[in-house]
Amino acid sequence: MSVKQPNVDIDQNNEEVQESVSIGRALKGKQQKIVAFTGILLSGFAVYVNSFINMQEIYRNVLFLALLFVLAFLLYPATKKGANNRFTTVDIILTIASIAGSVYILLFYTTIHVDRMSQAVTMDYIFAGITVVLLLEAARRTLGLFIPLLTSLAIIYAVFGPYFPGIFGHAGFSFERLLYRVYMTTEGIYGLTLSIASTYIVIFILFGAFLSVSGASKLFNDLAIAIAGQRRGGPAQVAVLSSALTGSLNGSAVANVATTGAFTIPLMKQIGLKPRYAAAVEATASTGGMMMPPIMGAAAFIMAGFLGVSYSVIVLAAIIPTFLYFVALVLAIDLEAKKHGLKGMSKDSIPQVWQVMKERGVLLLPIIIVISTLLMGYTPLFAGFAGIISVIIASWLTKDKETRVTFAKIGTAFIDGAKSTIQVGIACASIGIIIAVVTMSGLGSAIAYNVLSISSGMLWVALLLVMITCIVLSMGLPSTALYIVVAVTAAPALVEAGVNPIAAHFFVFWFGALSNITPPVALASYTAAGIARADAMKTSWTSVRLALPGFIIPFMIAYNPTMVMQPESGSVQVVAVAITIITSVLGVFALAVALTNYFSTDLVVLERLLFFASSLLLVSSGLLTNALGVFIMAVTLTLHILRVKKKKSATENQLAQGG
Repeated sequence: MSVKQPNVDIDQNNEEVQESVSIGRALKGKQQKIVAFTGILLSGFAVYVNSFINMQEIYRNVLFLALLFVLAFLLYPATKKGANNRFTTVDIILTIASIAGSVYILLFYTTIHVDRMSQAVTMDYIFAGITVVLLLEAARRTLGLFIPLLTSLAIIYAVFGPYFPGIFGHAGFSFERLLYRVYMTTEGIYGLTLSIASTYIVIFILFGAFLSVSGASKLFNDLAIAIAGQRRGGPAQVAVLSSALTGSLNGSAVANVATTGAFTIPLMKQIGLKPRYAAAVEATASTGGMMMPPIMGAAAFIMAGFLGVSYSVIVLAAIIPTFLYFVALVLAIDLEAKKHGLKGMSKDSIPQVWQVMKERGVLLLPIIIVISTLLMGYTPLFAGFAGIISVIIASWLTKDKETRVTFAKIGTAFIDGAKSTIQVGIACASIGIIIAVVTMSGLGSAIAYNVLSISSGMLWVALLLVMITCIVLSMGLPSTALYIVVAVTAAPALVEAGVNPIAAHFFVFWFGALSNITPPVALASYTAAGIARADAMKTSWTSVRLALPGFIIPFMIAYNPTMVMQPESGSVQVVAVAITIITSVLGVFALAVALTNYFSTDLVVLERLLFFASSLLLVSSGLLTNALGVFIMAVTLTLHILRVKKKKSATENQLAQGG
């Protein structure tokens, strides 16, 4: 049984939103075939070098970036008003130049480091300069101005270090030395971040592409509707479930809003939710998808690399915080629906869970296989390949012939996967320059020193400063790029302040992700507002209100590393984890009640203040504060229910007397 589409006219803004998150130009004919061939070549190359041969890291990264350059310059026009349906002469010139820069380092890397004993010559610097400029232009086309601007500032900072004030000043590096570091070594453009992009990230993007062509996204939507559709405010609950499932795979809150939101937002409006609230629910849920294990928008792989821990450690660490985020969101939606007397979807438009599972349920098998192989200790590459193969096999086990992954669909998955890799890969290469500068200049230590100096040893002040830094630095960036930026600039400050390293990295990543709904550059909120035909800024602030527990969760992590399975001493205790989960759930419940200003009826001022106070006490890690929080919440809830019953009884008596 298929879900009936809502009888709602999705406005023209939706079409514009969909177009804004599409991949580049709408090409036709030979030019489309060139791009398709390049996409298949990139995906095929990624599969080949990560499974059948053992290619040296530098050569793999150079070839990977070369193919990304080709796709970036051929698919993305130089300006918004540029040719949107064909290549231009400038695009072709830049493509050839980028290939030349890649071929040069391929041919002469050994010569530079072995024959010339790491002594560069003029021609090396020329090709290095060309490659850096082309990388900045590719980043501008695919990602906007922020990343190339930040990278350019990093280059300026490296060269003109002596002119910067105070502790931010440094001896400075010659332009030649910087070019050598970022182009001729594995500590810059072709460094750690691009290595992760050319291995784990591209494979899991391909896994997501294969899931997409198999029709798994329809399974996610139908399953979410079957489970939550009839609940109070059902479509909003559906938006949360479907966005959580799909957001982890695509890594982009904006893309997630544009895809799942095109279906869920009209449904939410149909049952009576205000347009801006419907848009905020979708934006908030899609942002949570970026933090959702097991993939976390591919940021999990980079986090594991930065911290030097296994991937399974990161996945386990993300479980409790993400669970709390979505529990808080579901509670807020349920209370809002209860407050306004909203109903769920009609029964005839909702499929049965068993019917959905019968038709396409086997498509959940690849996700189960990926999670299982990761938790069993296999490498992410192995898990990714196992997932891709299992998608192909599972697609032929369903009764629905539309799900079957044919050779044509494999080609489509390769092309779509390559296109989806462009922004992430270019971002990782660009940020490689920033990492090189931070390492050379000691900028991370300088920022950490300033944060610690301003906070004067008060951790909460340091956390607030880092929170603001992360939100500002992450505006408009995809999950992998934003994590890398905050990991090299902001995370060291928290580690220096004594925060557990994994907790510190989760803190900065979390707030980086929340920049998608935080004004002024709340891209996920604005995208959802376009679909809902709502005011963009009001939608953004509504999103922040809905996600307020999500703004508190990182502070809980910093003060209580048990939340990310990191004990303060010894091994993780099951009892400690259980207490943390229970008190945290109670805390987000109390906060949701306070923010919604409703439980059985509207709260009085004192009740609202007490619920809010109890939520703050429950999110701390202290046994005494938790006990006090539970006591205050229980008393307030009891008094609220008694007040409501008394009021109801009085009303009934009045009606009886009047009758």
